[in-house]
Amino acid sequence: MQYSIPDYYKEFHCIADQCEETCCAGWQIMIDKKSLKKYIHTKSPYRWTLLRGIDFLHGAFRQKEEKRCFFLNENNLCNLYSNLGESALCKTCKNYPRHIEEFEDVREITLSVSCPEAARILLSKTEPVHFLTYEKPGTEEYDNFDPFLYSMLLDCREEMYRILQDRSLSLRTRTVLILGMTHDIQTRIDQENVFDCQNVLTRYQNPGAAKKAASIHFGEAAFSFQHSMLKSLHRLEVLNEHWPDLLLETEAILYMNGTGHYKKACRAFLDNKVLIQLEQILVYFISTYFYGAVYDGEVLAKAQMSAVCTGQIFDLWLARYIENGNVISEEEKIELLYRYSREIEHSDENLKIIEKIMVGHKVPWLQ
Repeated sequence: MQYSIPDYYKEFHCIADQCEETCCAGWQIMIDKKSLKKYIHTKSPYRWTLLRGIDFLHGAFRQKEEKRCFFLNENNLCNLYSNLGESALCKTCKNYPRHIEEFEDVREITLSVSCPEAARILLSKTEPVHFLTYEKPGTEEYDNFDPFLYSMLLDCREEMYRILQDRSLSLRTRTVLILGMTHDIQTRIDQENVFDCQNVLTRYQNPGAAKKAASIHFGEAAFSFQHSMLKSLHRLEVLNEHWPDLLLETEAILYMNGTGHYKKACRAFLDNKVLIQLEQILVYFISTYFYGAVYDGEVLAKAQMSAVCTGQIFDLWLARYIENGNVISEEEKIELLYRYSREIEHSDENLKIIEKIMVGHKVPWLQ
């Protein structure tokens, strides 16, 4: 079995009660079947408290006020852990913030930026992210798994990384390139001509492709598209009651005064540090979600979702920058990043809705 991790993976360690947030509130924590069985048969004196804190019908920990886990105490520490030790944690609690995507004989592990410490590590990286692989014993097979498509997606994603991390190009040009490339690959997949995808990758390695991408004009249509994507977030399940207000404030600050106001603010805000951080976020989304296309063939939708999500995080940062009088701290960037991730990435329904929107609404220059 092959495992893949980002090069900053081992920098992470949970800072527990020193964290400005908690991973044990705001969403329901599901319990795997093996842990449920273990909890039922626990012989510890803590057993009755443990059982009171579990909703066995839904296979989840019960919640107290403000959606706090039953076992989360006033110091933001886990009473279950304190009483029964680390081995008593369920799979969800042991793994978080590790996000695992499973493919035939491959496990890809990323650190979810819904965790403030993981977000802090990602935004502090200045060098391009690389991915490390290692082997462990074991194999696993999946039904309806297309190894040829998977191999093509592997090549495609590597080319996307190469493009996104080529800092001789503007981030806008890099984004246009990966969306153009995945658009052309999506066309081949829809036409059942996957064998021609390698020719698409070769064409986008030509310097002429970058020159063409850089020449694309971003006018009112792109501004309207970005605005419509931000508004689409109101259609999603809300995990934090303050989230809709943040979206409305962002929209009012950025989109109520026209394209010129937005572009002027972007020019003032976009420095080299912000561009590198946006690159890291875009690579993060690509690395986390792009391979899922092996199961549904939606290559363009996953690439576009990654670009749109990165753009929405940028909008949150830009609005806060303007609101603060043209200044934003690194802590504010981290806060907005993990708040966004918690709303989007911790709801399977939200991810499905966003991808459905991406299928139906292509970016303007691809229409």
